Amino acid sequence: MEKLAQEKKFINESIRKMQVENYLAQEFNRAGYSHTEIQRTPMAMRITVYAHKPGMIIGRGGKNIDRITEALKEKFKFENPQLDIQEVQQPNLDAHIIANQIANSIERGLNYKRVANMTIQKVMNSGAIGIAIRIGGKIGGAMSRVEKFSEGYLKYSGDTAETLVDIAYTTANVKLGMIGIQVRIMRELPSDRMISKKLMEGELNGSNEKETVERTE
Repeated sequence: MEKLAQEKKFINESIRKMQVENYLAQEFNRAGYSHTEIQRTPMAMRITVYAHKPGMIIGRGGKNIDRITEALKEKFKFENPQLDIQEVQQPNLDAHIIANQIANSIERGLNYKRVANMTIQKVMNSGAIGIAIRIGGKIGGAMSRVEKFSEGYLKYSGDTAETLVDIAYTTANVKLGMIGIQVRIMRELPSDRMISKKLMEGELNGSNEKETVERTE
């Protein structure tokens, strides 16, 4: 019975976190909202919100913070919630922000293929190693299907995928139904790839340096 009670509590907490995430995503959509992390501390419930434009979240004189804090108490029954707003320095490399941008564009009626291709170019031009976009649902017709777009180097499994690939999921609501969107962004190469790349560059540079030394002598 105790195990079942713990499992039920865990499930209820997961549901509440998802509800909070959805609520804050709607509230701060225009602020370049990324995601939220919730951590229970001995003194309070720490809620860290990541967004590209934190000033829009804080509001003049912190009015938005006060309003959202009260909403977290009333709607989600958090005791002593403490909001911490963090700025996303590179929004074009944040999978959550990119996924939300794609959803907003599709909801405005823009062609999903054009949106996906333009997004890929923007992300890659911002320094990403690789990106993959998956869009599924009734896109461009009454039949449901999945479209995939990708460019660059990307890992889908293993430690590298878990540590270096930023993954986000969201939905776009259109007349024909709900569109699912998945974005994966790899911001840097894994260490083994970096070593291989440096060795190749070193070999090339080393051969050139050797030729220069021989000619000097």
